Amino acid sequence: MRHRVSVIATVYNESASIDALLDSLRRQTRRPDEIIIVDGGSRDDTLQRLERHRQRGDLPLRAWALPGCNIAAGRNAAIAAAAGPIIAVVDAGVRLEDRWLEAITAPFQKGFVPFDKGTAPSEADSPPDVVSGFFVADPRTLFERALGAVTLPRLDEIDPDTFQPSSRSVAFRRDAWAAVGGYPEWLDYCEDLAFDFLLRDAGFRFVMRPDALVHFRPRPTLRAFHRQYYRYARGDGKADLWMARHLIRYGTYLVALPALIALGVAHHPLWFALALAGLGAMLRTPFRRLAPHLRDLSWGDRLAAVAWLPVIRVGGDVAKMLGYPVGLWWRWRHTPTNTWARRWL
Repeated sequence: MRHRVSVIATVYNESASIDALLDSLRRQTRRPDEIIIVDGGSRDDTLQRLERHRQRGDLPLRAWALPGCNIAAGRNAAIAAAAGPIIAVVDAGVRLEDRWLEAITAPFQKGFVPFDKGTAPSEADSPPDVVSGFFVADPRTLFERALGAVTLPRLDEIDPDTFQPSSRSVAFRRDAWAAVGGYPEWLDYCEDLAFDFLLRDAGFRFVMRPDALVHFRPRPTLRAFHRQYYRYARGDGKADLWMARHLIRYGTYLVALPALIALGVAHHPLWFALALAGLGAMLRTPFRRLAPHLRDLSWGDRLAAVAWLPVIRVGGDVAKMLGYPVGLWWRWRHTPTNTWARRWL
């Protein structure tokens, strides 16, 4: 029996991207049974565009505004209004592959085992509770191409057993969502990662479908990227996530790097070489991701794209270093109750 599937999303000032999302939902090989979109109080014409799509009558679309709600609250409101036992979640600003919904919901009917690198999925004894899709960069500029290389992992870098799905591309059973109390609404960012941990700690079974693919446009400017990573790190602090990673970052930039520079000035230039070698090691993975996308560029554009890598990497780290203590300070003042285990790494 084919389950009823509800696709949900939240939007805020997405006039430039909402049409592409809904058009990609129209092209799905597995049609959604309903689409529910909650608007967080857009000041542009996002709601009007949604209404025009609804009036066309070829999508089972419902949309309404909840001004001031955050992403977690908007998702919870959409899921609470959904009729389907299977919830598929996307974000505004993405474009779906035509087989996305078919791929991400197939395991609930067929019970595929987790994706294994180099092997095809096979059938398991019982269906999963959560299906992780995947996402790739959809760049429009050289900067966005470099940003995608720095921030987005490749599929061959993923361990399907530990991969935490983004709510850009995920599906789960509605009863699993209800069992953990939904997305944590006290988090304004990192809410999907916290939701993953709630589900895992409750014992729900995850599988991965990398062919459930969405195309995600990176932030278009360095300032927008810094704001995004500041907020991500602030969310880590609020949720008490990845403390060891953040401490390593502070140690690298505030202790190791100044020490190497001081030794280079006071003793021998070789210490400067060690500092540069460390930067090169930090950029190795981004360069490996970027390299295949340089072949169709002129030499000037290749050099420009590569030059963006250290700017993006260091700037993102600084934004995280600024955001994390702000989140920790919020946590110490509000002391929210976590129901997932502390994540240090």
